[in-house]
Amino acid sequence: MKTRRQFFKLAGTGILAAGVSSAYSSPVITQHQADARDLFKLGMAGYSFKEFTVEQTIEMMKRAGVSNLSIKDFHMPYTSTKDQITSVISKFRAGDINPYAVGVVYMKTEQEVDRSFEYAKMAGVKLIVGAPEYALLPYVEKKIKEYDIRLAIHNHGPDNPLFPNAADIWNNIWDKDRRMGICIDIGHTRRDGKDPVFDILKYGSRIFDVHIKDVDKDTKDGKMVEIGRGIIDIPGVIAALRRIGFSGMCSLEYEKDMKDPLAGIAESLGYFRGVMQCR
Repeated sequence: MKTRRQFFKLAGTGILAAGVSSAYSSPVITQHQADARDLFKLGMAGYSFKEFTVEQTIEMMKRAGVSNLSIKDFHMPYTSTKDQITSVISKFRAGDINPYAVGVVYMKTEQEVDRSFEYAKMAGVKLIVGAPEYALLPYVEKKIKEYDIRLAIHNHGPDNPLFPNAADIWNNIWDKDRRMGICIDIGHTRRDGKDPVFDILKYGSRIFDVHIKDVDKDTKDGKMVEIGRGIIDIPGVIAALRRIGFSGMCSLEYEKDMKDPLAGIAESLGYFRGVMQCR
């Protein structure tokens, strides 16, 4: 586990979280200027803001200095009309937030697959982070070709037998359209006893999205902690992403203190940014 001294040395180069007291007061966080040599960008997975409105989500993201978002359905229900979806997307864009994907979207029937791709099309995004049933993959492939929208299948670790890890995803998609890929969740990967660095290097050609987080154990009962306080080799993850030339999003999915997450989001992004500066 990293020491607190190491954390502050790293985080000090990226994000200033001192004095965070409210999600709705004046900004106290400075935005890191991305290193031009890194092809990937930082974002947020929408699940992090489960307890908050669109407006509150925008405010917290601005304070954390991050502008890319994968939208979850509690902000934009799957049953939304085109006008309702346009309204939500417009709110985010007016707040300088870039909706780059939707998901995680679960698909249990062909009708839900149809709905998911039409939903993404109406939202104007080219990536669905999803988890279709295994039997639906041929039908999903058909929709990928029809819509020219990529699908990144999300691994959920030992809690869910549906795509527990990147190897399982790969084994089910390697011979399918190359627009069908992986959203590797490094926290669930570690909880499943796998090495995120190894998986990124092995399956990098089909990794479209990354959910970043940290956990305290490499077992099923591992709990999420702020990035840098856990056991995941974050420097190794970043080095692996650079090695494969990853050009997608590294989106923080923060699942701790979900009713008051801003301080943890700031610390996690600060640590990740700090490591990015240490070459």
